[in-house]
Amino acid sequence: MKIKKGDKVKVLAGKDQGKTGNVIQVLRGNGHYLVVVEGVNTLKKHLRAGRSRGNEKGQTIELPAPMPMSRVMLIDPKSGKPTRVGFRVEAGDKKRIAKKSGETLS
Repeated sequence: MKIKKGDKVKVLAGKDQGKTGNVIQVLRGNGHYLVVVEGVNTLKKHLRAGRSRGNEKGQTIELPAPMPMSRVMLIDPKSGKPTRVGFRVEAGDKKRIAKKSGETLS
């Protein structure tokens, strides 16, 4: 997989275009991958006050929603710019590399 949990990415399309954030979660959809990015694509969820929650007051919380992986691009750790991801086999291990700088990603 080219983008993993903990990677720093930049949003390429949508209402949050140009924003950056860390990947919280990678989900596998129906033939495609979705990513949840911290502070990007947030939804407001309204929680109702009620007896089942111990007489707490109602509140509004913001949650980051999943977005297609094609809308984000990994940020090169060396230059800080968006880059494509490649793979290289070193000593029998498959490593991810940043195409712009050639640096190995974690």
